[in-house]
Amino acid sequence: MTARTRWDGSDGSAPDPRRALRPVLDSIDNGRHSALVPPGALHHRVTAALTNWQLDDAEELLADVGTDSSPYVAPAPRDGGADRPADLGRAWADTLRAELLVRRLRRAGFTLVGDPVGPASGPGAAAGLDLHAGVAELIDGAPAAEDGDPRASHAALAIALVRSAKAAFDATEDELQRAAGLARHARIELLSRRIDAAMDEAVEAASLLDLALPPSALLVETLTTLAGVLADLELMPLALDYQRRAHETAVAAAAVADAPRPDDGGPHVLVARAASSLGELCAELGEALLDDGDPDAAAPHFAEARALAEQALTLLPPESGEAVVAAQVVHGWALVGLGEHAAAMDPLRAAVRTTATGDRALHAAALLALGRALRRQGDGGDADEQLAQALATATEHGLPRVRRAALRELCTLHAELDDAGRALPYLQAYLADELDRVDERRTRWVELFGRRKSLLETERAAGQLRRQAYEDPLTHLPNRRYAEATLDGLLSSGAAPALAVVDVDRFKEVNDAVGHAGGDDVLRRVAEILVAGCRDTDDVCRWAGDEFVVLLPDTTAEQAELALERCRRAVAETDWAALGMPVPVTISVGIASATRGDDRRTLFAAADGVLYDAKRSGRDRVVRLSAVTQTRAVDGPPDALPDPAGTAATDGASRGDTAPAGSPGPVAPAPGVPAVQPSPLTDPTAVSSGFAPLLVEPADPPLGLGSLAEPALAAVPPPLEPPVPPAAPARGVPAEPDVIWAPGRSTEQVLALVREARRQFPDRPAVVVRAPAETLVALASEHDAYTTVDAASMSAAVGPLPEPVGRIGVLCGVGGDLAVAAEAAFAARVTGTAVLRVDDVGGSRFRAGLPGDALPEDVDCLVVVAGLDASLAGLLGVLTDVPIVAVPTSTGQPGSFGGFSALLTMLNSASPGVVVSNIDNGHAAGVFAARIARRSHRRG
Repeated sequence: MTARTRWDGSDGSAPDPRRALRPVLDSIDNGRHSALVPPGALHHRVTAALTNWQLDDAEELLADVGTDSSPYVAPAPRDGGADRPADLGRAWADTLRAELLVRRLRRAGFTLVGDPVGPASGPGAAAGLDLHAGVAELIDGAPAAEDGDPRASHAALAIALVRSAKAAFDATEDELQRAAGLARHARIELLSRRIDAAMDEAVEAASLLDLALPPSALLVETLTTLAGVLADLELMPLALDYQRRAHETAVAAAAVADAPRPDDGGPHVLVARAASSLGELCAELGEALLDDGDPDAAAPHFAEARALAEQALTLLPPESGEAVVAAQVVHGWALVGLGEHAAAMDPLRAAVRTTATGDRALHAAALLALGRALRRQGDGGDADEQLAQALATATEHGLPRVRRAALRELCTLHAELDDAGRALPYLQAYLADELDRVDERRTRWVELFGRRKSLLETERAAGQLRRQAYEDPLTHLPNRRYAEATLDGLLSSGAAPALAVVDVDRFKEVNDAVGHAGGDDVLRRVAEILVAGCRDTDDVCRWAGDEFVVLLPDTTAEQAELALERCRRAVAETDWAALGMPVPVTISVGIASATRGDDRRTLFAAADGVLYDAKRSGRDRVVRLSAVTQTRAVDGPPDALPDPAGTAATDGASRGDTAPAGSPGPVAPAPGVPAVQPSPLTDPTAVSSGFAPLLVEPADPPLGLGSLAEPALAAVPPPLEPPVPPAAPARGVPAEPDVIWAPGRSTEQVLALVREARRQFPDRPAVVVRAPAETLVALASEHDAYTTVDAASMSAAVGPLPEPVGRIGVLCGVGGDLAVAAEAAFAARVTGTAVLRVDDVGGSRFRAGLPGDALPEDVDCLVVVAGLDASLAGLLGVLTDVPIVAVPTSTGQPGSFGGFSALLTMLNSASPGVVVSNIDNGHAAGVFAARIARRSHRRG
């Protein structure tokens, strides 16, 4: 057994500061949860050890998880590769390790950022830690200086772990786990006295705790943690609301047999713990009303605290240990508040003795309640002793509420004893303990919570829009739009994917036999079989009707044939009688593999062509193109070739096998693709490679692939002409896309205007601005692959986008300006220029020094979007010679007058080279900047 180095801040010794936590092994095979992820057993044990300040025990538990080289070095990819989704086990490991380091720093007298907890000046003041030296020791294992403080490396390591964990939580799609992590990070920030950071984390956690979340032990724990953070921030009404919700959730979760985790001892213990926490906050609120001289208003809160504590004591088994003591402390506190001091005295003394070596927060609360009871009974000497111990314990272990309550009790006690000399220091400490910021925090909470909630709703709407735009509602597979975009991406990146086109044989007969609902069941079952038979890296998509496509990256046609043959057999061997089918369902598959020069259209035409061969050969089979360089024979019988329009009769059925029952049987198989053809790479007569020689380019390109119609075949297409630089538009012809403003128009009206714009100008897009989500979805559904949607800007472009010429930068101030900035960026992109986005460059970040990447280089124009930081455009104007378009926004303080204040600030800027758009008009600014960029490059 390897020896562990112990560090408590007293002797300066420390364990290896480069030790971080490697990802833990999953204890459940869903790839997401582990013993270290709440409500796992290891998480519960480590949390209990940290709460009780048993730091050596917590470190020993975390040491069993494992180590990594350094949080400053990217971890080696796991089995899932570098693109594996964020590992919650790693995020929680980093979080718990960071909290351990912060608690050790706190015990040594320092905060997370290396500031001393004690006075910053005067006698006994400690110097701050040099975090730069700490970071140097962590990066590449550089040794610390001989006179360096090892605690600096611990502070640097804690900061790195906090950042790593936050990034992982931000990447997860599990909003409850993310909220739990943020609430825990808010508590870490409070331990370090970073009030603003704690407020930010608490706001984001609260915004994620949707009321629709199902009751669970994790939700109860997260709500309780958040309530404690809010109480420490002196936001007591909010804290009470969240803890009351935690209690209600615990009661609801107790009704679900498997909701509470085993570590909590069952559903009754879950409810009892929540009741104790709620009772504590009720008693604390009652105490504040007593201090304000309103005993009548305080009495109901103490009565509720007493009832909750009695409920907890009834539910808790005797072996629950500290949970029973916590309920007893709340019960005693409530009795003191109700004036029953004698009844509370003995239980509180017993609680003080029981917790002397256990939970420090519980011990401090017991000392405070006992001291309060003794003061009110008139036992000043004993009360002073208990309250002084409560103050010392709360100060040492970072318990701000207990500390403030103890200071107030001691001040009151010595004032009652006419000892002003001793009362004054307690009063000064109490007044200096950030109480003057309570009103500011409440105002800031309302502002931040509203802003974050609005942003979260926008993100959710965008996610729903993406799902609607790229998911087939029947099978929940990716749809045709997704397949086309993915295939385009694979081909443009130089990959060589295989494409399989899958068609359900005689699907009209399936619908005739079992009805359309039964036909839907058949399609869903076929989709399940295809997904089960392919790799995780393959994409199975529903193309249309009874047709599917499978995208197989970096796969030859021969390899794809093996996978699809396995799927074909699985379909044929399925018990279709269970779905009411009188005969088995079969599929036919055509496969082609891309080669150099292919695009999506040519590759699909090749796979679609061999699918016809499978149909003509009797169905229920897989046919592939023999090699990626083969061309199809063009001198064979006409019926050997696929019907491009999908209308010619083959084997008595149309393209979709929709001929009625009793149609003529299949004709003799026509000649398919020859086994061997000369390769265009070796044939001196070949002009182009891939499947491109199979097709003749149409005179007018089709608007998407809605009909899957392909042009007639020819031997060789004409060679491509070199690209011609964009020319100035002719007079009388619009220079830019048609713009359709959606506000005030129904979805049907917008669709009609888009159709008319596409009819008049098919060579350029029609742009829809500020459209609701349902309109964007309708556009994407009607115009399919020719629709470019940007949910953030609430805009869409229907039609071919111009090639980008030049580049602009879009800079954004605070987060509330993001929607206008997104609109400007989208407008510039569809007008025909590349766009670089830089967000959140305003406010304190700008005043502290412009970030290195905040001012883009090599751009032809800058669009600066700002409301609250309206001076940002003028400040940037003196730092660059790039022309600037300033966009004032209505985001800001209530006194911004709907953006008029920002407009005046920008108009009165003395900086040259800045023009100002009207309020919130990101579209006009984006078009103007794109004109500058395109014209600059045209003249250049």
